[in-house]
Amino acid sequence: MSGFLIYGANGYTGSLIAHAAAARGLKPILAGRNGEHLGTLARELGLEHRTFALDSPDAVVEGIRGVRMVLHCAGPFAHTSKPMADACLRTGVHYLDITGEVGVFEALAACDQEAKATQVMLLPGVGFDVVPSDCLAAHLKRRLPSANRLALGFQTFGRVSRGTATTMVENIARGGVVRQDGILRGVPAAWKTSVIDFGAGPIKAITIPWGDVSTAFYSTGIPNIEVYTAAPLRVRVAARASRHLGWLLGSGIVQRFLKRRIQARPAGPSEEERSQGKSLVWGEAEDTAGQKVVSRLHGTEGYTMTVRSSLAVVERVLAGEVVPGFQTPSKLFGPDFVLGLEGVVREDE
Repeated sequence: MSGFLIYGANGYTGSLIAHAAAARGLKPILAGRNGEHLGTLARELGLEHRTFALDSPDAVVEGIRGVRMVLHCAGPFAHTSKPMADACLRTGVHYLDITGEVGVFEALAACDQEAKATQVMLLPGVGFDVVPSDCLAAHLKRRLPSANRLALGFQTFGRVSRGTATTMVENIARGGVVRQDGILRGVPAAWKTSVIDFGAGPIKAITIPWGDVSTAFYSTGIPNIEVYTAAPLRVRVAARASRHLGWLLGSGIVQRFLKRRIQARPAGPSEEERSQGKSLVWGEAEDTAGQKVVSRLHGTEGYTMTVRSSLAVVERVLAGEVVPGFQTPSKLFGPDFVLGLEGVVREDE
């Protein structure tokens, strides 16, 4: 039985992970729907490859046959995660992905009992979404066990990939999401604005429907969760405007136009841009008595962290660190897992 398969290996992030895996001496099977590009990459790295799309359940089952684990890197995951996760549940293969989409986390969490019954682990969000923020949430809960409110946020320095941008466009008209009293609640885009010091000085930030609105609840049990991102004035204005233009932004003609614009851009940040980028993650937990704790993470650029965190997870799963059912990174590996990644530092107030 082979160790693991990377699906979407010819995409921007998948290719970065494939190169890094080969450099570590790992031998993943590369997979995706574009056989020509996969073949070129596989020959370059000296790896096996398989070509299959996700629109035929039987084809996906056959495509992942004989592996212990799939690292799913083909987004937008709202479209691609279910067929891959379903195939993993059918074949007893552990499922990992690099999503940050709330709906995907919730859908996989709903498969917890089925996964336990089939001895399959479902571990989404092993990249920048959501390893650093999830570990920070668990650390804050450890510092303040009585916490009933959690706010998380991040500030990144660098461009996004075409895949990330496409996911953002598809969700542009859907508003925001927060968790209140344990329940996910839809709210307007940029529902709240707050001034946060992520570690580089105070800056205005707005609420966004980041994956931790889902995962941090499973990791910590804290019932009230909001997630923020640093946002300059033009971003805040655009986010608020989307509240009134959702009907237009979500229309087919606008979606097609925006996606064509995205495809005309470079696949993602260059190697030089990644080396110069960085990410800052902030969190605050509070209890009903008004006690507060604040912690921060300083880390590498987001895609670089995704490569490092996903492969760190892969190596630990291959070594036998598996718990069947739906898991989050911090539930499985603990709050300090992120500190084992190169370039990550945590500080507490």
